[in-house]
Amino acid sequence: MRLPLPLLLLLLGAWAIPRGLGNRDSLTATAPELDDEEKYSAHMPTHLRCDACKAVAYQMWQHLAKAEAKLHTSGGRQQLSESVYTDVLEQSCSQAWQDYGVREVNQVKHLMGPGLDSGPQPSVSVMVTGGPWPTRLSTTCFHYLGEFGEDQIYEAHRQGQEALQALLCGGPRGVCPEEAPVTRAEL
Repeated sequence: MRLPLPLLLLLLGAWAIPRGLGNRDSLTATAPELDDEEKYSAHMPTHLRCDACKAVAYQMWQHLAKAEAKLHTSGGRQQLSESVYTDVLEQSCSQAWQDYGVREVNQVKHLMGPGLDSGPQPSVSVMVTGGPWPTRLSTTCFHYLGEFGEDQIYEAHRQGQEALQALLCGGPRGVCPEEAPVTRAEL
């Protein structure tokens, strides 16, 4: 009896898989252990505020960039009218925020999702999404919208993604600690 090549490969693969698994350590992953503040507080926990700010800045920038791209101008970015960018920023804060959650790596918890640095990558990890995180991110977004205003946020957006993040997250009032410049010791 002659077997077709795809079926033969499938049968050989099924025979080879169990032998290969015996040589590896088993992989396990557990969900991050959340403390009471992380579980029940209505506000973003302090140690996750920098990540939340970066997520908000990214989403605002993405929404504004998409709105500008829809204007179909040649020769550069078209500036949005005040009513349009006000609506776009409102929509960016009102979104579902379902792609964000918390992951723990090396006993350090971080907010994860689009626009956030994923940091060290374990071979297996668990991200906890849903629950209080979408509401907290939306609240954080509206907080920045009220604190800085649509005009200032849009002006920073026009200067680039880094400028928007610096406005919302950096500086003396920002939630992200400024990285100290590296200085070389004289020999």
